[in-house]
Amino acid sequence: MNSFKSYSKCMEVRLIGRGLAVLIMFFTLAIKAQTEPRVSTSVDTTSIKIGEQIQFQVTVEADTTAQVIFPEGQTFSPLETVEAFKTDTTKKQPDRMTLQKIYALTQFDSGTFTLPIQRIEIDGKGYFTDSLIVQVTSVEVDTITKEIYDIKPLIPVEKNSADIQFFLWIILGVLILAGLVYWFFFRKKRLSEDEKEALLPPYDRALLELKRLENSRYIIQDEYKKYYSELTDIVRSYLEEDVHISALESTTSQLISKLELMKDAGTLRIEADTIDQFKKILETADLVKFARSKPESSKAEQDRKAIEQIVIKTKEAIPEPTEEELMQEAAYQEALLLRKKRKRWVLAGVSAAAILVLALGVSMFYYGYENVRDTVVRNPSKRLLEGEWVSSSYGYPPIDLSAPEVLIRQEVVIPPEEKDKIQNTQVFSYYNPNNMLGVGTTSTTLTEPTDPDYQKSIDEVLKDFADKGARNIITKQEEFSSASGVPGLKVYGSGTFQASGSGERVKGKYAIILFGGKGFQQQIVLSWEDGDSYAEEIINRIINSIDVKTQV
Repeated sequence: MNSFKSYSKCMEVRLIGRGLAVLIMFFTLAIKAQTEPRVSTSVDTTSIKIGEQIQFQVTVEADTTAQVIFPEGQTFSPLETVEAFKTDTTKKQPDRMTLQKIYALTQFDSGTFTLPIQRIEIDGKGYFTDSLIVQVTSVEVDTITKEIYDIKPLIPVEKNSADIQFFLWIILGVLILAGLVYWFFFRKKRLSEDEKEALLPPYDRALLELKRLENSRYIIQDEYKKYYSELTDIVRSYLEEDVHISALESTTSQLISKLELMKDAGTLRIEADTIDQFKKILETADLVKFARSKPESSKAEQDRKAIEQIVIKTKEAIPEPTEEELMQEAAYQEALLLRKKRKRWVLAGVSAAAILVLALGVSMFYYGYENVRDTVVRNPSKRLLEGEWVSSSYGYPPIDLSAPEVLIRQEVVIPPEEKDKIQNTQVFSYYNPNNMLGVGTTSTTLTEPTDPDYQKSIDEVLKDFADKGARNIITKQEEFSSASGVPGLKVYGSGTFQASGSGERVKGKYAIILFGGKGFQQQIVLSWEDGDSYAEEIINRIINSIDVKTQV
């Protein structure tokens, strides 16, 4: 009996243990279900007209610490992304959040399209959405009550190829050069007091200097030699400039003799008393300077006043110039001014040329001769290489690449004999006749899920080259991989191509890159001039950027 009770207790303990294990398992699963991210999608409609938009919403529930990455770019092909709205984040629990991302999608062709599966990355792990079927219907057109007009052809617009940045640098350089020329040759400099005084007429300058001598401290300090030296220099300089006699280098007797001769000739109408008075002052000055004589201070002041009156009387004694002399003086001054202006312009031109030559020399030393030459002559390939590039997706199935210019959609007519094989063809291209740079993409969807005929596509491209004048085409072939590792085929080579417009034959190169799968084909065709190093860099950069999506 005791053994039976022991057995019953053991069984009861086991049942309780199993129950606790089951409860712990369910509790663990519940916690894991709460922490596991959840992804759901919804659309506002699955049927639209051409050009209308679908609001595709992706909802993610995850931990607040989770890193969530939504799809970006044209990942919704064949539908086109119009806009990706900002992510809306809300918190339902302290450690849980809900993220909502809305995409506006559209399509401009009628038919039934599949919205492909999208990958949502959460903490490095991929979570996938469901695919959806979208019906796009055409817009009904009233052809009975309203008149239908033909589609207007495309109007070619000449593109403004001006490089704004280049011209801004030119303008800046010209402004700097003009500023330097103005600063050094044409700017009116602020004159000092000495320079302003030097520009005064001789008569005004002499009176100003005599007034300054009056206010000097020479007499107070018994510096009579300096006083009389400056006094005689003032009057001698005036006579030399205004009376036009050599007074500074003449002795007292020589200077007085010259004045008397001019008085007798009538070229200076000065009185004899004035000359005698001037002679006495000069003799006094000679005694002070050479014999160390020391006159009375009142005598020195009287001599200064007498010299001031002599200057005034001398100015009045100078005959007025005749009309002929005035005309000659005016003509001389005009010729002198013209000569100064011409000299300034010559100096400015030489300076500008020197600065330009120096700048070119430094640029060539730093950047190299060819680089500077191509920049100055505006090499079209160099401009494209250094300009702003455009990264975009072209056609369906999409071809992603970067190019110096946007590729333009081309109108393509499928031949009647190919309509049973080809469902749709989308072609985008760009061509620059200045450097023979051509970039083109072709995306083709087939009516049957069969492999594309690469050789046929290559033959068609080479035939197109030949029809446009290409000769001596050499062909090579190798395997190729896109930026994301998609395998493809590359056919490349060289030949002699006919330049647009001139008809001249130029050596060129080409490359044909093909991708494809069941029911579709993607093709990129590149062409450029042989020997153009900038074009080679452009092509290499384009090829390195090529990427394709291989799911239709």
